[in-house]
Amino acid sequence: MLVSFDFQSDIPLYMQLRNQVVIGIAQGKLLPGEQLPTIRALAEESGINMMTVSKAYQLLKQEGYILTDRRSGTVVAPRQKGVISEETIHGLRVLLSELQVSGLSEKEVLTVCRKLYQEGTK
Repeated sequence: MLVSFDFQSDIPLYMQLRNQVVIGIAQGKLLPGEQLPTIRALAEESGINMMTVSKAYQLLKQEGYILTDRRSGTVVAPRQKGVISEETIHGLRVLLSELQVSGLSEKEVLTVCRKLYQEGTK
């Protein structure tokens, strides 16, 4: 699993990892049932602390993106159609508000959303 980190970013490393896994799932680069590296292997491969990887995996599991089992390890969870958390709705509301405050019209926001959505399904 190829991941890259921006060590200069204000976004915590565990969140960067979480985001990359979610984007990978959305883009079809990570398929349901696909085995993910162990925490130790991913930490060694990427050069970050095991606790950082563990925190990202815990968050992904809590959000329903991955499943863990002591025997079979960590795998990408089956997709959950139509399930959107309150946190996701809140985050989207904040992002849309930022776009609105920056002066984008509804049409421009929808154009950007459409483009990004289509990129994620390729």
